[in-house]
Amino acid sequence: MELHTGNHTVVHMWGMAFNMDTLYMTWIVFGILIVIAFFATRQVNMVPTGVQNVVEFILEAIGNQLKGPLGKHFNKVSSLLFTFFFFILVSNELGLIPSPHILVSPTNDLNTTLGLALASSFSIWVIGARIKGPAYFKHFFQPFAVFVIFHLMEEISKPITLSFRLFGNIVAGEIVLELLNGLAPYLTPIIWIVFSLFVGVIQAFVFTILVTSYLGMAVSEEH
Repeated sequence: MELHTGNHTVVHMWGMAFNMDTLYMTWIVFGILIVIAFFATRQVNMVPTGVQNVVEFILEAIGNQLKGPLGKHFNKVSSLLFTFFFFILVSNELGLIPSPHILVSPTNDLNTTLGLALASSFSIWVIGARIKGPAYFKHFFQPFAVFVIFHLMEEISKPITLSFRLFGNIVAGEIVLELLNGLAPYLTPIIWIVFSLFVGVIQAFVFTILVTSYLGMAVSEEH
């Protein structure tokens, strides 16, 4: 049995390799998010209904979990965190839609998850420096200057662990789904799809809450 999960349509241009399936699926995710945002904000009502109601419910539920580590700084970074969550959520779930290997999750590509993790790390440095100024970088040299080596190793490990955790969970789920579809193409995949939908939500939340935690440490007064 040949597995399609993890295989990508590669095009070489300008001396670089591009996973075209990941690229077009990423643009599809962007399109879905733009459409959701359009319908959620097209006619904002004090008593939300329809798409606005669903989106506001999700934002409120996620926001309540993210406010703790950030405190008064939450409003400054909430848009960034919600963007991470919704992009990863939609990306995770797209690969579960039955299709003849056309629809895949962008997050089953390490390039995507590593890009998200690096973007989160860069955002943390910029936001930390913006809120605390040059004092933000002092913690790299505490309690002694030689500890800068360990702090830099920690900063390098954060995006690596973030990217591999998300990538590993999504690609493993799609591999299992493909195997089950080959063994029992009627009942088992349906059960696994339901389970994977839940896992996709959890993984989007875990990524977002970890980024929130790192941001909280970066902007906290005692940092």
